[in-house]
Amino acid sequence: MAQLLRRVWESVSSGWNSSDSSSNSLYNLDYSPVHGTLSDQIIICSSSTGAFDQLPLDIFMQILKLLGPKEAARLTCVCKSWKFIVSDNMLWIFFLQNQQDPWDSIFFAETNLRSGFPLRTYPRQMQSFMHIYGERAKVPGAIIVDGGAGYCKFGWSKYDSPSGRSATFVEFGNIESPLYARLRHFFATIYSRMRVKSSMHPVIISIPISHYDDTGADKAFRRQLKEAIYSALFGMKVPSVCAVSQATLALFSARRTSGILVNIGFHQTSVVPILHGKVMHKVGVVSTGVGGLKLTEYLKEQLRLRNLHVSSLYTVRSLKENLCYVAFDYENELKKDNTKASYKVASEGFFTLEKERFQTGEILFQPHIAGLINAMGLHQAVANCIERCHAAKMRTDHTWFKTVVLAGGTACLPGLQERLEKEVHDLLPPSISNGIRVITSPYGADSAWYGAKLLSNLSTFPNSWCITEETQSKSKRSLIW
Repeated sequence: MAQLLRRVWESVSSGWNSSDSSSNSLYNLDYSPVHGTLSDQIIICSSSTGAFDQLPLDIFMQILKLLGPKEAARLTCVCKSWKFIVSDNMLWIFFLQNQQDPWDSIFFAETNLRSGFPLRTYPRQMQSFMHIYGERAKVPGAIIVDGGAGYCKFGWSKYDSPSGRSATFVEFGNIESPLYARLRHFFATIYSRMRVKSSMHPVIISIPISHYDDTGADKAFRRQLKEAIYSALFGMKVPSVCAVSQATLALFSARRTSGILVNIGFHQTSVVPILHGKVMHKVGVVSTGVGGLKLTEYLKEQLRLRNLHVSSLYTVRSLKENLCYVAFDYENELKKDNTKASYKVASEGFFTLEKERFQTGEILFQPHIAGLINAMGLHQAVANCIERCHAAKMRTDHTWFKTVVLAGGTACLPGLQERLEKEVHDLLPPSISNGIRVITSPYGADSAWYGAKLLSNLSTFPNSWCITEETQSKSKRSLIW
């Protein structure tokens, strides 16, 4: 086998050497698709594969996989027959599956998001995966700034997670200063911390969920915020900007373009209807006054009543994230004799919680437990939003609102997904509730950041999603939030 590979490799290498030297770069290789089934391709090129004729097809493909994408792509330069074989979609799906991002997320993004905004509502012809791989290799990367609610997350799109955190741009600096001045200071600080020049890379901005009603005042605020963001960034010579709603990006992270996004934020919970990537302001966003901070403060108070000293909210939040859960049946859970569990917090020692473990999460459904008499329960807010979507009678798919996606750090509480689905089904009539399901974004508090990461690594980015200073006034992409 070693001698066989050596003879074939010598013949292939001679083919490379006769090709243009620019083909040695992964970014300059021809990734154009070659049509036809793999069996047809093998028949066409059976007379020109040389010593590889002695190999079974599955072993032949394993060799290509071992070579890696760069070397496999270089084989297309040898002759047209090699190009037929190397263009096999399954080979490039294998290479895409071994990239940093999960394969199902890559497939979702390339099939649903690559055309940009507004999203296509009809199927489009899929590009060859070899072509997609080559285009993704050319994507320059972007700076991601997730505005958030409690704090802002920022970082480089090629990284696995955000590299830093700061105050949100709505709260950054002196709040009495003009919005443009605060945004300019905010973005300058982010670029300084990341040690990159603003003129070098595109930027994706995640817009916090606020002022989402269809009233004149909220429309004016959104318009003012949009203009201030673009003015600040283009004034810093940013080449292109993509500004998208935090809710839409969080929905993308769950591999959905339509549905109801439930963002359990820092101060409040927002229930946002989204159709084809666009927030449906006319249907209406439903908000409740219960956020992750309220749960943390409640747990802290319960620990104080038990004379358990904690030094910071960070410790309480660690206990909430590692010990608390949502009961499927709250009344039955209260009757249980033993619900104890312990967790060790670094530099603080062990803490043992009992009924506080599920009473904390119950605030989402019964806010009066924490003294919020007039606040709406999470299930009531979601049911209210679903009824509005049903009554709107959109001309598109009537099931677009049947998927409810949970996002935010508190959304990761065990049992929340199952409890919310049960409560929503109990509240709504079967004619509406039939088919409704609740899922959780796998990225928790970083859901919007990962949604932005999907966009920034698209094979068509930045052209398909970003606007430049020249195209700002006439681009439909500026309307996405």
